[in-house]
Amino acid sequence: MKKKPILFISAICFSALVCFATVLFTVKPLAANAEKTGSSAECMALLETSTNRVLYEKNAHVKRPMASTTKILTAITVIENTENLDTVRKIPDAAVGVEGSSIYLEKGEELSAKDLLYGLMLQSGNDCAEALAILTAGSKDKFAELMNATARKIGAKESHFVTPHGLHHDDHYTTAYDLALISSYALKNPTFAEIVRTKKHTTPWKGRDYDRVIVNKNKLLSSFDGCDGVKTGYTKKAGRCFVSSATRDGMQVVCAVLNCGPMFEECASKMESAFGEYKMTEVLSAGQKTGEISVVGCRDEKTDVGSIGPIVYPLKSGERELVRYEISELKNVKAPQKIGAEVGKIKIYLQNELLFEEKLFMIEDAKSKSVGDLLQEIVSDWTE
Repeated sequence: MKKKPILFISAICFSALVCFATVLFTVKPLAANAEKTGSSAECMALLETSTNRVLYEKNAHVKRPMASTTKILTAITVIENTENLDTVRKIPDAAVGVEGSSIYLEKGEELSAKDLLYGLMLQSGNDCAEALAILTAGSKDKFAELMNATARKIGAKESHFVTPHGLHHDDHYTTAYDLALISSYALKNPTFAEIVRTKKHTTPWKGRDYDRVIVNKNKLLSSFDGCDGVKTGYTKKAGRCFVSSATRDGMQVVCAVLNCGPMFEECASKMESAFGEYKMTEVLSAGQKTGEISVVGCRDEKTDVGSIGPIVYPLKSGERELVRYEISELKNVKAPQKIGAEVGKIKIYLQNELLFEEKLFMIEDAKSKSVGDLLQEIVSDWTE
């Protein structure tokens, strides 16, 4: 087909759409693509965060208690439901003296939600968890409702949350897959990401001549190249639990392990394997043509359609050659249409296995027929 010149304004719109699509590109994760692997963890799931493709898994959908890794969901729930995290508020009396790990909140003390989040995620303060729950929702029960609503929004369908800290409750559980998915979602929030990659946080301690120093329990932040989160946990019922994350060469992975003795070593080993085996690979380039469609009333018989933004996906060596795509769910389109109009879907396959679906767009303008075009058609019909 002969290409039509693209107007300057169309080029600007196209560039903007490319940027927009690059930022917002997400895909539906398919655990079927995961490699089942040996692990010292009872349950494990490792996924890449931009696509949520599960790269390795073991018993990833078995429901188990998860101890203080609960606080990952607690933190993102607080962040998304607090208007100003820097507002200083009085600590609820119920949050003072909570059992287990603590930053030793005191009756009458005042702190910001931001400082409490550092205490929650770095030092695993159960007192911080209770304080944040009450300050955010008014009560722990109401906050549990918020947590479960947030989990459902994320797509964590095999979990149920009762407490903000993860102290044992028979009806409080998750799966390695859900926990990794929740962590992947949370890491996309800049405030959450900043907190969990922090090794030490210091804040004034009212009534003392020294500061409160909060130290991160995540040892991989100091020992694993690229580590940027996220949270440890332990109870007798749950065992040692850990969610780790790391970024190298533009690829971020999350590894969740439940009931795993050598939790730091296990996560480090699995993340190292992921970075060695998988690379972020361009599946469709920006503006790549994937087909043509007919547009009613268009000057040209066919109009090009394809991907607006570049689409990348974590693939092993040799998998790129096995990727194929299909166009589906085409809409009836009438001219005029601009670049970026949605016209259907693109299905991306790895051999015969569906990886994900993406929207299909016009990648060139579809201009309406002019009066001259219509007259020429009439004349052509008469002379045939």
